[in-house]
Amino acid sequence: MPYFQSPVDGTRLHFVDYGPADGPVIVFVNGSYFDTGMWEFQTLPLADEGFHCVGLDRRGHGRSDDVWGGFDLDSLADDVDGLLRHLDLRDVTLVGHSVGAAEVVRCLTRHRGARVSGAALVGGVVPGVVRTADHAAGVDPAVVRAGNETVRRDPAAFFARGADAFFALGLPGNDLSPEYVRGAVDRCHGATARAGAALRELVATLDLAPELPKIDLPVLVVHGTHDTSAPLAPTGRRAAELLPDSTLKVYENAGHGLYATHADLLTADLREFARKRVSA
Repeated sequence: MPYFQSPVDGTRLHFVDYGPADGPVIVFVNGSYFDTGMWEFQTLPLADEGFHCVGLDRRGHGRSDDVWGGFDLDSLADDVDGLLRHLDLRDVTLVGHSVGAAEVVRCLTRHRGARVSGAALVGGVVPGVVRTADHAAGVDPAVVRAGNETVRRDPAAFFARGADAFFALGLPGNDLSPEYVRGAVDRCHGATARAGAALRELVATLDLAPELPKIDLPVLVVHGTHDTSAPLAPTGRRAAELLPDSTLKVYENAGHGLYATHADLLTADLREFARKRVSA
């Protein structure tokens, strides 16, 4: 299996590498709890079409090492950049889901260079959901932390009971089999307790509003109208307004798990966006 050592602390990180090495490169960064398998509806068809699709199992997730440290945003971004350097990838389209979108943003502001030509934020928690001096409408951090404590006490119940809202099941077009949903819930248990708790705390303090205006490359922002994990107005729409060169695509009836419910649409949008980076 492909592994590399984190430039932060030597943690062994797992990645997948699909498609031709000389194809347009798309690197996928997962949401909390998930491994690279969450992107199967995007990576497999795009790799079949000639794209070079790479995905990273974040530390404490999937087949990467179970560690205590390195869950601050700088270290997580350094892990992503470490993968790009390990494979010597260039002209990359970086794609991040949920908290993975925050890692993408920090990677761009911390390691900007010739390696990345564009980014896509899919259901991102960017710039942040909590109240800040510049975002008075945000959620009280204490409320977020209280919710985090509820998750810590019974993560199995949280994953199982939250699946319907995560995928916005019951809304028109959101047709996933019960078996797929159960598989997604089971996949969440692949993340360690330490990793899950650390990322939940990261979300409780996240404020990337000052960084978004500094990103001087094209960014595709994809968000669902019914995303309860990262509501559209304070995250996707606000991020698009702060980014100098953004395209906002709003998926009707989509929830946080739009990569599955709106898989074909997302794959098509990523395909078009990545191809534009190659021809630019």
